[in-house]
Amino acid sequence: MKNKYTITFLALTLLAFSCGSDEKKLIADDSPITVKVSSISENDNNPFLTASGTIQAVNSANLSTRLMGFVTNMPVNVGDKVKKGQLLVSINNSDLQAKLSQVNAGIAEATAAFTNAEKDYNRYKNLFSENSASQKEFDDITANYNMAKARLEGAKQMKNEVDAQFAYANIRAPFDGVVTGKYIKNGDMANPGMPLIAMEAPGKFEVMASVPESEISKISKGTSVNVQVKSINKTITGKVTELSSSAKNTGGQYLVKVALDETDTSILSGMFVTVQFPMKAQEKSEMVLIPKEAIVTKGQLYGVYTVSESNTALLRWLRIGRTFGNQVEVLSGLSSNESYIISADGKLFNGAKVSIQ
Repeated sequence: MKNKYTITFLALTLLAFSCGSDEKKLIADDSPITVKVSSISENDNNPFLTASGTIQAVNSANLSTRLMGFVTNMPVNVGDKVKKGQLLVSINNSDLQAKLSQVNAGIAEATAAFTNAEKDYNRYKNLFSENSASQKEFDDITANYNMAKARLEGAKQMKNEVDAQFAYANIRAPFDGVVTGKYIKNGDMANPGMPLIAMEAPGKFEVMASVPESEISKISKGTSVNVQVKSINKTITGKVTELSSSAKNTGGQYLVKVALDETDTSILSGMFVTVQFPMKAQEKSEMVLIPKEAIVTKGQLYGVYTVSESNTALLRWLRIGRTFGNQVEVLSGLSSNESYIISADGKLFNGAKVSIQ
């Protein structure tokens, strides 16, 4: 019997403690959470279209050759500064040297034949004028003279062709710049059209961005834009200089070229950027935009907390659209005249009491 009373006493004691803790918890949970709200109609931010792109130098070149031969000399390395006309790559040109010797011999032969034909032509011209040579003889000499002249001109043009080939045997810098890549080394076989060396002129940069077909019509040439360089967290200004009118070979993406303004920011070719294209006033007024930090994500669902008439948090599910910088377009679920919670001093949940700051 004593044990029975003891067990009953312990049960009542635990029940009293649990009720007391629940009461404290309810009292604690009953305190309102301080929140900040924002109204879409008061949102005066300037939304913009965004597109990803990469920085590239305005002056850049991948140098190749039209010859096939072994590389005999590469006097530069990646990172070296070079001057216009400086030798970058030398390719074995022994076959060209042999061909040049043949062409020079052909020129000498053609020159001798032309000189002899020219003397005969002048001699027969005088004889024909004195009626000492027939018309047939003068015509034959004239034809022989013209053929010798043509053969000499052909030999000289062959020499010009060989001389032009020598330019591809010795690759030189087309402008002042920096070597950014070497794709071959001494002893390798160079093939026609194969990149051998890459270089660019630092200082002037541009951005090549890809814009989807749904946005390309909203961008115009000459528009001033902001370019965010992700790796260094800097923003640079620029201007749209080119708009592609076809996405046939770019997978449905239209290419937009942006010339960057001169800046002291340390940027390099190949850096990834985000280009911000400003929107027109009419397009802004037709959109419902809210900041990313106000959105609540649960799996693949997106929502936002609003304040009910009884000053409690109410989770509203949304259908969102495009992203404009740090703002997201709301397609449905929130009207343009409604307010929403952008920050809270505690963890929000459906039905939580809130106090607007």
